Amino acid sequence: MRFSQFSAIIGYTTAAFLSIAPIRVEAATIYQVKSGVTSIDRDHKQILKGIGLNITGTNDTVTPVPSDYLVGFNITSGSNFTFSDEGGFTPLSGTVEHTGTVTFNDQITVGNFSIGIEPGRTVSGASGLVLRDTVSLNTILFDLSAPESTALDSKNLTLTLANVQLLISPEFAGVLGKPNLAGLFAGNAQITAKVAVVPEPDSVLATLAAGAAVLAVRFYTRKVKCT
Repeated sequence: MRFSQFSAIIGYTTAAFLSIAPIRVEAATIYQVKSGVTSIDRDHKQILKGIGLNITGTNDTVTPVPSDYLVGFNITSGSNFTFSDEGGFTPLSGTVEHTGTVTFNDQITVGNFSIGIEPGRTVSGASGLVLRDTVSLNTILFDLSAPESTALDSKNLTLTLANVQLLISPEFAGVLGKPNLAGLFAGNAQITAKVAVVPEPDSVLATLAAGAAVLAVRFYTRKVKCT
């Protein structure tokens, strides 16, 4: 093969690659919650008891994480909550879905909780994340504060949000007939989740571009051999 022919192959391959693949810019990685446990601390029971809510039963709950917490709720595969690692943890969209219920005073059963994003909440200290009951009241029970600590292990794909404050929502305070409870601290929660990386759209394009470049080399190599 003459040098001019080799240069032509490289030039064509590079041009083909550049014409298909956009210039990559480093960006925050996006993750999606897949499974795990959301746990409520033991103080939650005593705090709610102080406002007349006694936990009289639980159903379909799991072992909490950490184990000295009060109760755990399993994160289900129906979750589609996404976040980025920008700033450690930045919520983007979707919900974290759970199974498990809690009964208060043998009368009110709430559970199968859904954690989602509700921007513009009026509760002081709220992060925009809320915990909603989907069993009976079908309303927001607690506004969630930003976590006191965030641990994202990108190697083992795990996320831990610790000491998330539960703040009684105006909606729940209204259901209880005690609007003055809105915004009051009602305990801490911890989210311990397995996550997956959400592929960037241009990563698929880059893969296709790389494949096109390889095919271009093979095609022109064969063509040169035949001439």
